[in-house]
Amino acid sequence: MNFTFDKLLILTPHFDDAEIGAGATLARFCREGKNIYHASFSMCEESLPKDLPKDISSKEIIKAGGKLGIPSSNIKIFNYPVRFFPKNRQQILEDIIQLKTQINPDLVLIPCSSDIHQDHKVIYEEGVRAFKNTTILGYEMPWNNLEINNRCFIKVTAEDLNKKVNAIMEYKSQHFRGYINEEYIKSLSIVRGTQVSSNLAETFEVIRLVF
Repeated sequence: MNFTFDKLLILTPHFDDAEIGAGATLARFCREGKNIYHASFSMCEESLPKDLPKDISSKEIIKAGGKLGIPSSNIKIFNYPVRFFPKNRQQILEDIIQLKTQINPDLVLIPCSSDIHQDHKVIYEEGVRAFKNTTILGYEMPWNNLEINNRCFIKVTAEDLNKKVNAIMEYKSQHFRGYINEEYIKSLSIVRGTQVSSNLAETFEVIRLVF
């Protein structure tokens, strides 16, 4: 099998999901000269610490993307209320279809099918609906996944992983969360790499494969 692509679009429910779920992979593909686009559907203003400005996440997502190599012009920000995606499902689908028309990606990354967070589930379902004729991979969020069918592994370098860590650390508004932890981030990449006899890797669910 020889699958190649030029344009990748990652759809994320919340502003920090791209870096957490696929940051090293995105860094690798940026390094290889691929065109990477990121569309995030909530800046989670309602759940930010009360002492922070409401626009902090919209600034953090640009800084984090820059650490991976994603141009700010390739980052699309929506601001649906966090945890209320099911209520806004149809409008979210229409936004995704518009992204499909504008970008026409060869590869799409979305939350995996076993993700139990209601916002993640909507992005998964509407992403599959919109991109059913495109290769789709599901990224890993271990604390949300009951399981993951990890049949796809993407090998990354230590440089890629360091860029992922640096990108995640740009989300200073989220530093109180347990998964904003360099040791955890690197350990998971080591585990995934070991599964395919590599130093480091990230894993994905194969949702749709078109080549």
